[in-house]
Formats: sequence, structure tokens, C-alpha cells
Amino acid sequence: MAARLHDEIRRLPGIEECALLSTCNRIELYTVGTGDAPVGCEVGVLAALHQVEPEFVARHAEVSHGLAAIEHLFEVATGLDSQMVGEAEILGQVKASYAEALERRATGPVLNRVFQKAFQAAAWARTHTSIGRGEVSIGNVAVELARRIFGELSESRVLVLGTGEVGEKTVRAFVSRGATDITVASRTFANAHRLAASFGGAAIELADALRFAGKYDIVVGSASAPEPLLTLPGVRAALAARRGDPLFLIDLGLPRNFEPALSELEGAFLYNLDDLSAIANENLRARMAEVDKARDGLAERARRVWSATGVS
Repeated sequence: MAARLHDEIRRLPGIEECALLSTCNRIELYTVGTGDAPVGCEVGVLAALHQVEPEFVARHAEVSHGLAAIEHLFEVATGLDSQMVGEAEILGQVKASYAEALERRATGPVLNRVFQKAFQAAAWARTHTSIGRGEVSIGNVAVELARRIFGELSESRVLVLGTGEVGEKTVRAFVSRGATDITVASRTFANAHRLAASFGGAAIELADALRFAGKYDIVVGSASAPEPLLTLPGVRAALAARRGDPLFLIDLGLPRNFEPALSELEGAFLYNLDDLSAIANENLRARMAEVDKARDGLAERARRVWSATGVS
């Protein structure tokens, strides 16, 4: 679809350059034209490719021109326009989109300069503001807390109980931070095996995982269970087996997967959803306080780029 959209946009009269950014929640087209292209002509191409009425696309589309379009790209690349303000993944997606357009010879002197300056602007914002500091997703907050306790996670053994969306996202967060020894357990072994196979981990029966919890440094609870999976007797036994090494417990379950009283045990560090949400919300508030500072800096950089393009 992306390749075809690139080609169709390039065929429009008056369009000289184009780049497509497509993510899970946005489709954006950046074009440079001679002025001969009808305003909004891209809408018709999008509508035809997705087999919907042009009026439907037009109702949901936002169109920016000139300086406003450059400012928007800068804010997108920086993460100011993301659902999770300041998230870093979008910059990689913008870079990949530009690389694809470059490979297709769809860009030219204007978009090449604008995108390169967008990458520089995003780097400036992350260096000179706090827009990207502090994790704001539950899984990433949990992983960062684990790193505070164990340092680099490449040597840590991680056990994840549950294979739903929350468990999977947490697994991905651990993998992205360098964890390599990850075991997944579930009431349905096939589900545990499926998730483990997706990242090269191991799968284990739930009963065995609970019995040998002391073998792991970090235990994540994200299962749907009517009663706590880890209780005081089980964790006391796990701590005894660990011979003084800490045990980090991350309870993402609703209802709780771990008994709250586990936090009272010496050597056990227990965080639940409320704890992690409080940290994430505080980090998000800190990011939001930096939005205006970042936006002002990006706008100034966009104005310089717009002046240098020579496009009217």
C-alpha cells in the first residue's frame, strides 16, 4: 500500500517531491509542488486506495502548508504530536519513512533539507529539554525500576506470568533494555510457548514457575487470576533459595497477582499498578511542563528552514 501510494502521489500533476509517514495511528503525506497541483489532490488518491469516499477522507484530514507543515513535521519527529508525549519510537519511524522515500527517488532538495533538519531539531529537543525524560508507559517504568536494582539486565533472569497484552508489552520492554534470559508461564502452556518463541525465550508450566520462583531475579505478574499467584509462604521460600539476593516483584494484575504483604519481606521489592501509574503520571507531568519550551525552540528552527528553502 505504501509503495503504491508513493507512486500514485508522484503521478499527480505539479507534484515534484513526496514522502509518506504511516504508523499505527497516522498517515501523513509531505509534498512539494509547482503550484499547478490542485489543493487537496492527495485526498482523492488516499480515498481511491482505501476504497472510501473522498469526502470521508477530507472530513478527517488536516492540511498544513509551508511553514506550518515544517513545524508540524518537527513536532511529530520530536514526539510532541504523539499520543504519549515525548515518546522516542516516532523518530525512528520518521527516519524510516524518509529513507524509503529517498530510496524511491521521491524526495528532492526541499524535502531532503526539511527532513534532515527535522532529525536535528528532534535531537536538539531531547538534549535541551526534558521532553523525553522519565518513562511514561507502565511496562517501561517497571523495567527502569528493575535496572535500578540490578543494573544491566543482560545478566538478570526474568519470569513473566501471563501472556496477555500487558504481559507481552512488558516482555518487549525487557527485551529492548537488554534482557536475554526471559521465561514465560501461563495457565495455557501453548500461549506461553507462543509468546516465548516470538522473542527467543523459554516457556514453563505455571505451577513449575511458582514452585521455582526463587530461580528468577524479576517476576512479573500479568495473569488473569481470581486469587494471588504468589503468597507469603511461597515468596519466603523463594527468598531463602536466593541466599540474600533481592527479588523484584512487579504486579500488573487485576485482581492482584501477588499478595500485598509481600512488600514487608526483607529482600522483596514489590511494585503494583498503582505504584507504577503514580511514577508514570509524575514523569508525564514533567514532560508536559517542557512542551512549550520544546515547541518554541522547534518553531524557531522551522522558521529558519522555511526561509532557507526559497519556496513561496
